[in-house]
Amino acid sequence: MIKIEHIAIWVKDLEKMKAFYIRWFAFQSNDKYVNPKKGFSTYFLSSGDGNCRLELMTLDTDLQIPQAKDSYGWAHIAFSLGSKEQVDIVTEKMVSEGIKCVGQARWTGDGYYESVIEDLEGNKVELTI
Repeated sequence: MIKIEHIAIWVKDLEKMKAFYIRWFAFQSNDKYVNPKKGFSTYFLSSGDGNCRLELMTLDTDLQIPQAKDSYGWAHIAFSLGSKEQVDIVTEKMVSEGIKCVGQARWTGDGYYESVIEDLEGNKVELTI
């Protein structure tokens, strides 16, 4: 079974945007994740039942993450494939059929096992557990 794991958005003011989504949509927030090497910070916001998740992301420094470029707004969609093995299998199959992989399967600093591919128009799609 496949489901949308979360939707991510680049924001300028991480704390302000977190407060907005908590106030208006009754989301709950995890602890802030900070990656000082990349100058990147994020919050995951979840609905009460956990079926809806939103990732708010920002750059804390002048360091550049290629996905962020100079834009703000939607960054990627993430599909949960259910297991590490499925992430590896689907990623390999996609690459073998010419789909561009821009992030090899790995455990991320915020606890995800994921790979990142680009769809046919260059949109980022995360394949996660």
